[in-house]
Amino acid sequence: MRQDLLPWALEGLDLGANPLEIGPGPGLTTEVLRTRCTQLTCLEIDPDLAAALKARLGSQNVTVQHGDATAMPFPDNAFSGAASFTMLHHVPSPQLQDKLLQEACRVIRPGAWLVGSDSRTSLLFRLLHLGDTMVVSDPNAFPNRLRAAGFEEVAISLSPGSFAFRARKPAA
Repeated sequence: MRQDLLPWALEGLDLGANPLEIGPGPGLTTEVLRTRCTQLTCLEIDPDLAAALKARLGSQNVTVQHGDATAMPFPDNAFSGAASFTMLHHVPSPQLQDKLLQEACRVIRPGAWLVGSDSRTSLLFRLLHLGDTMVVSDPNAFPNRLRAAGFEEVAISLSPGSFAFRARKPAA
């Protein structure tokens, strides 16, 4: 995570002083992201994961909120950037994934970046998600989905098991 995924997705980008992390889960990426900003806000749908992350990092520069990323409880333009790492496949439909992308665009400031990654399908990945939500996004179609959500300057990077993405909210 620290040596491969995050440097790959964040290379050359600054998420600003107060970014949003969408779906941090247990907080593996949170540990790294919090060192790159003044204040990090995390939005986690799982109440147990949100509580555990808040207990572990809540005294640091991290605010953890339990909530649904398809209906974010934040005002427009509230954050200096946003990140979402290896969690989109847990969102139960492409339509809800698109709603999450729209919400991310709404809550970040004009000119800010959304960065992230997600897994690509494989037999091992499917086996690891037996009995779990797994709606894998096609990285070839993902740029159009980001544009439809309101982003520009969309870029995708592929690796054998995952893809990283970055997209910018229009400046004006």
